[in-house]
Order: sequence, then structure tokens, then C-alpha cells
Amino acid sequence: MSLTAVELGKRIKDKEVTVEEAVKAALSQIKAVEDRVHSYVTVDEEGALKRAAEVQRLIDNKQLTGSLAGVPVAIKDNMCTQGMLTTCSSKILGNFKPTYTAQAVLNLEEAGAIMIGKTNMDEFAMGSTTETSAFGATKNPWNTEHVPGGSSGGSCSAVAAQECSFALGSDTGGSIRQPSSFCGVTGIKPTYGTVSRYGLIAYGSSLDQIGPVAKDVTDCASILEAIASYDSKDSTSIKREDYNFTSALVNDVKGMRIGIPRDYFGEGLDAEVKNAVLKAADELKAKGAIVEEFDLSLVEYAIPAYYIIASAEASSNLARFDGVKFGYRTKEFEGLHNMYKKSRSEGFGPEVKRRIMLGSFVLSSGYYDAYYIKALKTKALIKKAFDKAFEKYDVILGPAAPTTAPKLGESLSDPIKMYLGDIYTISVNLAGLPGISVPCGIDSKGLPIGLQLIGDCFKENKIIQTAYTFECTRKYERCDIAKEGDK
Repeated sequence: MSLTAVELGKRIKDKEVTVEEAVKAALSQIKAVEDRVHSYVTVDEEGALKRAAEVQRLIDNKQLTGSLAGVPVAIKDNMCTQGMLTTCSSKILGNFKPTYTAQAVLNLEEAGAIMIGKTNMDEFAMGSTTETSAFGATKNPWNTEHVPGGSSGGSCSAVAAQECSFALGSDTGGSIRQPSSFCGVTGIKPTYGTVSRYGLIAYGSSLDQIGPVAKDVTDCASILEAIASYDSKDSTSIKREDYNFTSALVNDVKGMRIGIPRDYFGEGLDAEVKNAVLKAADELKAKGAIVEEFDLSLVEYAIPAYYIIASAEASSNLARFDGVKFGYRTKEFEGLHNMYKKSRSEGFGPEVKRRIMLGSFVLSSGYYDAYYIKALKTKALIKKAFDKAFEKYDVILGPAAPTTAPKLGESLSDPIKMYLGDIYTISVNLAGLPGISVPCGIDSKGLPIGLQLIGDCFKENKIIQTAYTFECTRKYERCDIAKEGDK
């Protein structure tokens, strides 16, 4: 499992490794480390081995020739998988087995990837630490006393601990990039509309986007190529002219204009994170990039705008979980309204309730104009600020998170502090832009640091090329838990 997804795919194609061996290696690593990291909610050993035999046959018959054929993948548990538990890490969906599969997952299955299981997450993707899960917290494989980040913490932890070759996550306000940074892996949030949201259980519909988590940039580009597609079933899906992301895997940034927002390097940024990110900028400068600082306005308004919009959309999206058609229903109730109330009170966790209440408040009459409309106007201004920046720069460079992974329990006691941890990632979602997080160092506590690169809409190839060029200057570092699988 120490191979990247693309390397493993090549070995399978060259008949050096069978699909069954690849799947068994992932399952054996899960058995060895899962009790320490808790990356998964569901592991489908029987289904994975059955699918491995089918895929092997298709590879042998030359019907499957892609780079991901036979490679084990983990799926975040907010993407529907037909006949397999899809819980969103919530008690309210603890018994939910969908009748259909998310389009992004179907695209991966068509490419021949083998689904190993579903990964743990913050309940309904609401949180930055994967501690709000109804099934218990996921731990960071680099140090199990620390969080893996969130909400795609299970996916990032599974990749870092080598419990799968790659994973899918979803990103509403940084939920792929921030945990990738904390777990020392690479994650891409594509331009909004690039990957179908059909089958993704909605949190904030105007912000949610599915993306890949893997060991390196090459893997992420290959996975994105496989999952990106136009889908008429998703009204926000965009028909792109080009889905060729692997063509950007070029070690060259000569003449590339990279902007560093001064606003990202002020108060609240950990000194070790700052130094590692600026050192990465120097590496790119040494390779011929033109790197300069600039002012990106409105940064301080991003967090309030995001939490108003996301919570408003969440309160609307989560209204469907009422104990009637599917999911958890309270055992004792008197009348319909009491059943709704008790089912939702017992089924949702505190963070989800907090956001539903906040969302219902900002959408209520009398407050709609004061908060929600104002947040939408701010969102438009943030997009305009990025448009202005991209007139001058190809890529914007900054940290993925203000600190490395905090200890378990530290953030939950102070929700506002947890929300502030999203400061560098949420603007990207508000503006619908692509962003990537790549490892750029380790702090004095032995925890990974992530570098974030942001591109203009539909300019994934620029951030992929920049990230790949930077990645070529350093080696992928694995945590001790991952190395155990080598023995």
C-alpha cells in the first residue's frame, strides 16, 4: 500500500500485482490500524473482494485500461452507494441504504476502482475536526491524540494511514483541503460544477463539491479526470470543454505569476506554518515563478458570510430528515408534529442543531434582509476581489490552515474558534474556485503542514502544474502507522 494509486494501477496492468492482492493489502492494513485511527464507518470486505474478481477479468480482457483500474478507494459517507449504508455519520441516517449510487462514485466504478468502504466524517459534513460524528471521532494517523481535520477527516486519515490507495471527499468550506493539510496528503477541491453533486447528501448546495484525496498530485489529477463529468441529473453541473487534468503534470513554473495575499499572513497564523508556506513560495521562485505579495480584500468578511449562507442552506436541506420516509424515527410520540420534533431532536447532534437553528434564524422574516441578503452580497464582492486578483496572477498561494492539527477535544469546546480555523479555505467555496492542498513541511510536534494553491474558475490545470512542480522538490513523507504496512 506504499505505492501511489497510479503506480499501483500500473503494476496491476503489468500483471505484477493482482487486483485481489491490492484489495487484500488494503483490508489487512485496515484490520491492523483501524482501531487506532477510526477512519471508516463501514468496511465492505465481501463486496470489495467480489468486485476485485470482476475487475480482474475486465483488465485481463483489455476492457479496462485506465490508470485506476483495480485500485482500492474509500468513499466519504455522504455519497450515496446503492445497498450500502450511507449515514453522513449521523444517528438520523444510521439505517439508511440508498437505492442508487452517486454519479462521482459510478464514474470511479466505470474506471475500475474498487470501493473498500465508507469513511467517517463530521455529522452532515458540519465541523472541521471529524469529532461531531455520531460514530466517534477519527484520529490523526501522525499523532492519534490530534484531530485529522474535517469534515473529510476519515477520507484523509484513511489515505495517510494507507488503509486505501485514494479516497473521495467533499468540500463545502475547506473540508478536503484542511484535513489533507492536517494529515499530510494531497486534496483538490475542483471548480464548482465540475464534479456532479447527484447522490451527494446536501449540506450547502451552492458550496458543496466532491474532490479527490490521495498521496500526490499525479494521483489527484488522474482521479479528478475520472470523476469529473457533465451530468444532466445535477442542475449545477457544468459542461466543460476539457477534462484533461493529467496534461498539467509538468515540472515547470517559469514565468508563472503567483500572488501571496498579505491578509493571509497576519494575526492568528502559526509561525511554523508561515515559514513552511513562505519557504515553498521561495522554491517556486527558484524554479522561475514570479512571486509577489498583494492585498486581497474582504478576507475578514468571508467567515460570517460563509456561515450565514451555509447554515441557511443546511436548514433548508436538512428539513427532509423528519422520520417519515427514511432514516431514524423516534419510538414513542404523540401525533405527527411531536414525531417530527422528537425524531430530529434525538437524531441530530449538537453541531448540526446549532447550524439548523442559525440557518432558520437568518432566513426568518425580519432577519432575511439583515443577514442572508447581506451575506449573498458579500459573497458577490468576494468573487469580484478574486476576479481582480486573477487579472494579474495565475495562482494564489497561501496556507491551507492557520495551525497544524489541534488536539482532540480542543476545538469542540469553542465552536467559534473551530469556525475561525476555516479562514483560508472558505473564500474559495464562496467564489466557486478550484483549490489544492499539498504537504509542504512538518512542524516541531511532528505534524504535517499544508500549502494551498488557488486558481481561477476552470483553471485547475494551473494549480495542478504549480503543485506538481513544487512536489518535485520534496519526497512524500509517511507517518509511522502507514509504515507498519511495509513489514
